[in-house]
Amino acid sequence: MPNPFSRKRKIVRHAQHAAAKKSKRVKLRPGSEWTKRNFLTSVWIPSLFTKRSGTRARPLFPKVQPGQICITWIGHASFLIQTHDANVLIDPIWSMWLSVIKRLKEPGFHIHHLPSIDFVLVTHAHFDHLDRRTLRLVAADQPIVVPVGVGRLVHRLGFNIVHELDEWQTIELGPLRVSLTPAHHWGARFLADTHRGFGGFVIGANGPSVFHCGDTAYFEGFKEIGERHDIEIALLPIGAYDPPLAREVHMNPEEAVLAFKELNAKTLVPMHYGTFRLGYEPLEEPLERLRESARVHGIEDKVLVMTEGRPVVL
Repeated sequence: MPNPFSRKRKIVRHAQHAAAKKSKRVKLRPGSEWTKRNFLTSVWIPSLFTKRSGTRARPLFPKVQPGQICITWIGHASFLIQTHDANVLIDPIWSMWLSVIKRLKEPGFHIHHLPSIDFVLVTHAHFDHLDRRTLRLVAADQPIVVPVGVGRLVHRLGFNIVHELDEWQTIELGPLRVSLTPAHHWGARFLADTHRGFGGFVIGANGPSVFHCGDTAYFEGFKEIGERHDIEIALLPIGAYDPPLAREVHMNPEEAVLAFKELNAKTLVPMHYGTFRLGYEPLEEPLERLRESARVHGIEDKVLVMTEGRPVVL
């Protein structure tokens, strides 16, 4: 068990990159038409009476060979990434509620079935990505990587060191290279803490490289991310594009396909759909639209739709 009083724990803020920032911070002001619908009665209340779907089964994690990578989708934006040398958790959340928002699909497996975790990455401070309850359970005196300004939210949870990265910065964690990429989103956990950073992560090893986009609306930065990094597997959000406040904060499925093409990646893995009702769109709509857009763009064979809790080796 991690010792919360250990003196080893510290936050390391890496020197800021000299290049101009590419991230765009979404304004908190609601869209002009947000009052025309009622999220409370249309989505939130019905979701309370919706039975959770999915099952939790003990996963059969394969032995990952050198040059391979194993990806397991836990649900929402949570992934376990396994290489021959390391196990990495990204945005882990096993909680059944986001405050008053009900989780509508079970995590793919029980948290105690996780293998030993070497590193944890958190893309930003929003409650559906930085879940302190889950982080306390997975913390075992290993490093955690977060954007600038997020470290104080996690440094007492049981990690031995907290690395804060600014965009485009890269850190070496054992055999892995982890880089923070820009996004079009915002990082505040509440209302006044707008200083917190946000972004995505590119994870490079001696096998396929993985890009976890974090949360983002579509923006012009995807092309540069693809130019700076040789991305093979892109984990891209496709849900919550019709939010209660009518703000442009998440990509829709068609924009995710455009982002995938601009990244010049090899495989598109959709995420951030089907777990929590964070927008007006029905739970099944994002995947339906993604498949149709992939057909239109001729990339059906490059889309890997994952099932929660089932590891896939690439």
